[in-house]
Amino acid sequence: MAKEQFREKRFGAEKEILLHKIKLIVQEYQNQDIKLTLRQLYYQLVARDIIPNEVKEYQKLSGILTDARYCGLVDWSAIEDRIRVPEMHGEWDNVLDLIQSAKASYRLPRWKEQEFYLELFTEKDALSSVLQPIADRFHIHFCVNRGYTSASSIYDLSKRVIEQIQNEKKVKILYLGDFDPSGQDMLRDIRDRLTELLEQGDEYYSFEENVEVIPIALTMAQVKQYNPPENPAKLSDPRAKWYIREYGNKSWEVDALRPEVMIKLVENTILELIDIDKYNAVIKQEKKDMGIVEDFAEKLVKKGGKENATAKT
Repeated sequence: MAKEQFREKRFGAEKEILLHKIKLIVQEYQNQDIKLTLRQLYYQLVARDIIPNEVKEYQKLSGILTDARYCGLVDWSAIEDRIRVPEMHGEWDNVLDLIQSAKASYRLPRWKEQEFYLELFTEKDALSSVLQPIADRFHIHFCVNRGYTSASSIYDLSKRVIEQIQNEKKVKILYLGDFDPSGQDMLRDIRDRLTELLEQGDEYYSFEENVEVIPIALTMAQVKQYNPPENPAKLSDPRAKWYIREYGNKSWEVDALRPEVMIKLVENTILELIDIDKYNAVIKQEKKDMGIVEDFAEKLVKKGGKENATAKT
C-alpha cells in the first residue's frame, strides 16, 4: 500500500536517525510479506541495541511511529494491531455438513439499504462479552480499543467511513466508555483524529457532514439515574484538571452498569437508527437462499450415496 500523508512535521536529528533505522526494519518485514506490531518493532530495536529496554523508550517509539505514518514516511499497512487466534482447518463428513456449518456465517449485506452505517466502539475489553452478541445480531463492526484508539484502528476506521460516504451513507459510531478524565477525552480523540484522516488526505470528506460519534454510555444522566459506585478521579491523568473543573473529583466506570441495562441502551439506539422492515427483509432473503443451497446439498449427498452403492455392486 502506498504511503499516505495527512500532516507535516520536522523531526530532530536524533529522531531522524531512529526513524531511518525503523524504516529499515519495517522494510525487512515487508520484503517477507510480514506485518509488524508496535511491540515487535520495539523489541527488534532493543535486540539490535538501537534503543534501551525501557518503558519511556517504548512510549517514545509509539509517538515517533505514529507521527511517521501520518507524515507519509511509513506505510500504514506495515504496522497492525492484532490478537492472534489459532486458525483451524474445517473438516466435514459430507457436503450437507459443510452447508450446515456455512449457515452460521452466511450474510447478505444487511445495511446496504439502510440510511446509516453503524459501528460499535468501546474502550473496555471487559465489555466484549456483553457487546459482541449485539454486534453479531445486527451485523455491526465491533471494535475494542483497550483505552485510546490506536493509529491503526483509526486509519482502518477512516477507510470504512470513506467507503460508506462514497455509498452516500451517514456514519454513526456508537461509543461506550468510562465517565472519567480519559473516558471523556477519548470521544474528542476519536473525532479529532478521524477528522484529520478524512479532511487532510488526497480527497476531502467532511466529518461534520457525514459522521457522528454517539456516547451511548456512560453519561452524566446515566450516573444520576443508575447511581453506579463512584471513584476519585485520577489526579495523575493529564486531563484531570479540566475534568475536575467540569464534573468535580469523582469518576464512574461503565462496567458498573448492569449488563441488561447496557444491552438495552445499545439496542434501543440501534433500533432508533435502523429501518427494521428493510432489515428483516434481508434476513428473510438469507433464509430463502440457504434453503435453496440446502436442497442442492441434499441432492448431492443422495447422488453420492447412489453412486457409491452402484460402484460396490
